[in-house]
Amino acid sequence: MKKHNFSAGPCALPQEVLAKASQAVVELDDSGLSLVEISHRSAAFVRIMENARSLALELLGLDGKGYHALFLQGGASLEFLMVAYNMLEKKAGYINTGTWSAKAIKEAKLFGEIDEVASSKNENYNYIPKGYTIPADLDYLHLTSNNTIFGTQFKEFPKTAAPLVCDMSSDIFSRQIDFSQFGLIYAGAQKNMGPAGTTLVVVREDILGKVSRNIPSMLDYQVHIGKDSMFNTPPVFAVYTSMLTLEWLKNLGGISAIEEINDKKAQLIYSEIDLNPVFKGYAKKEDRSTMNATFDLTDGKLKEPFEKMCREANINGINGHRSVGGYRASMYNALSLESVGVLVDIMSEMERKA
Repeated sequence: MKKHNFSAGPCALPQEVLAKASQAVVELDDSGLSLVEISHRSAAFVRIMENARSLALELLGLDGKGYHALFLQGGASLEFLMVAYNMLEKKAGYINTGTWSAKAIKEAKLFGEIDEVASSKNENYNYIPKGYTIPADLDYLHLTSNNTIFGTQFKEFPKTAAPLVCDMSSDIFSRQIDFSQFGLIYAGAQKNMGPAGTTLVVVREDILGKVSRNIPSMLDYQVHIGKDSMFNTPPVFAVYTSMLTLEWLKNLGGISAIEEINDKKAQLIYSEIDLNPVFKGYAKKEDRSTMNATFDLTDGKLKEPFEKMCREANINGINGHRSVGGYRASMYNALSLESVGVLVDIMSEMERKA
């Protein structure tokens, strides 16, 4: 029986995507070859890469606006380094809202001065900072739109004259916003877009080429743009499966359609957390993530029966991160409203039994 996958990543994927991807591993489009056997220089894969890049820009509303979509490797963790390598000349600003922001700051400090413009570390990252002043002399301002571990999410983005850089690994393609306000967006595929193994980078080309340092070819965005995202052998399976997921999203009605579904999932579980005395939320209400609901039991004695009921209902991946504890329900695009309903029913049953 297929489990209800609330894992924080890798994510649940649509069943039709899994079916098409598994068939392609056996044989791609009656070619007599597996997807993972074909040359990345073949016409078949060039079409896959071009379609994936085009779909990403189309869904984000950025086609024809000077942006390039790249499918790279190394995860968001390598992007912490690449962003600074390509963009940090003197000073960059970072908003610290959790583990991944802190890791990005650590890497960027290797290349120049870092101004931690705002932070929510004082309350273990359970809120999004507000009311801060952005320096005028930044090369760029970096933030993490959704904080997977702590369950917080930016609802509004700061206005800045410097390019705005955003790690969207856990909420890209989940809600409709003006993506043109960002100079660069990056996201590991394994939350909302596909399997682990590739990272989507969407960058406006005019913000590049400003630093004086020599950039190694493999870490240079301009090199990857010039080679149509195939400077080196790309992760063929991850790109193909991401393309299928983007096609699924487009056929569903695009980001606005999935946002409506995601809002219903979030409303369902947060309503239960707020009304059920057995549970308590972690993140500040105004900053709660649509993607990752973090919560805990109000009585530790209920831990064993709650987790037993979850196992019996085929619920997977709801344990919270060790830095927060408790539970975390990750509700990425492909997780159904029905799956959230199964979890909420168990939470309601816990109240009746308590």
